[in-house]
Amino acid sequence: MNARPTRIGLLGGTFDPIHVGHVALARAAQAAYGFDEIRFLPTAISWQKGETSTDSQHRLEMVRRAIAGHRGFVLDDREVRRGGNTYTVDTLSELRNELGRDAVLVLLLGSDQLRNLATWRRYQELLTLAHIAVTRREQISLARLPESVESLVAEHGRDTLPEAPSGAIVFFGMPFVPVSATRLREQLLAGERPAAVLPAGILNYIDHHQLYRPARGQP
Repeated sequence: MNARPTRIGLLGGTFDPIHVGHVALARAAQAAYGFDEIRFLPTAISWQKGETSTDSQHRLEMVRRAIAGHRGFVLDDREVRRGGNTYTVDTLSELRNELGRDAVLVLLLGSDQLRNLATWRRYQELLTLAHIAVTRREQISLARLPESVESLVAEHGRDTLPEAPSGAIVFFGMPFVPVSATRLREQLLAGERPAAVLPAGILNYIDHHQLYRPARGQP
């Protein structure tokens, strides 16, 4: 009997900072699809969001600490090393070349990202390189998607993740986690200590390096 192809989940983002919602999404995807590994891919510069609040090396270190101890969770720093604007299609192309044509690559998205998919660079190529697995995020509905995205789902939607290397859109559930990175940064800037929505040790790291603080000269 042939061995099952390597199955890799890919979770990108600014992780500015990484929070419990990111980890919960990865754990839910792991439970749904049995990945051999899930790679966390912090961006250099998100072309849609612009510059991050925090230096990339701090964001990398926070991800490294947040996923330590989670079996199969690994940090992939290629987007930071590549620098400049981060485009997912470039990352998927690199990974496909490195891992070969048989590896099952699965891009993990929240429903907010699926809704905006047609704004991504060369979004039509994504499914030639990987599958897309979508869960709900921040209670954003999957109903009435933009027409271009709806067409993709109609053509490529599947009930289960195929063993093929790429080409399907699947959906998985996870408990709602009430956390927003934007709100989290606002809380930290205001001097609050929202430890409940940060992975263990991350608040201490933020405090130690005085991250998410007002710039000098600001109140």
